Amino acid sequence: MTKSSNFLLKICLSSLVFAVSMVATTSASISAPEARASITKVAQGNPCAGKKNPCAGKKNPCAGKNSAQASVGGPLAKSLQGKPVIVDIYASWCPACKNIAPTLSQLKQEYAGKVSFIVLDVSNRSTTKQAEATAKKLGLSKFLTANKASTGTIAIVDPATGNILTSFRNNANKADYSSVLNTALAKK
Repeated sequence: MTKSSNFLLKICLSSLVFAVSMVATTSASISAPEARASITKVAQGNPCAGKKNPCAGKKNPCAGKNSAQASVGGPLAKSLQGKPVIVDIYASWCPACKNIAPTLSQLKQEYAGKVSFIVLDVSNRSTTKQAEATAKKLGLSKFLTANKASTGTIAIVDPATGNILTSFRNNANKADYSSVLNTALAKK
């Protein structure tokens, strides 16, 4: 067994011991067979139990469309009309935001003057308060309220209707954004 395998085994065993102790301390009335059944059930529900990392080498499962919300609540402010709007829920401490920053920078250069870019910074209380004021002014309050806990979320919005054309979380693939933007621009 390699050192890294041995280390991972120790971590797994420590986690199992912790889980058993948590079950025992939180449910003193539970019997030993019931505790074993609970632990077995938890282990069976874990896609990583007894396997190598199933996500290794695969595309980020969090990247992609998020169709939880189809509209920002209505048309956006008059100042945003006439161009598709990219809304970025950003935080300085967010790894997803750092991952997609180069893509957004490229999009800003490529679509300068053709697309409006709105950054709603929720890094701390002060920036969140500013973001809330900006969102209210632009007609994005509902969107910010629904997504402020989902930093790294980017939505492309039709300002005339407030419809979300697409929404991504931690997606650094520029082509995904360009496809939607080009379609929206072609309709104008």
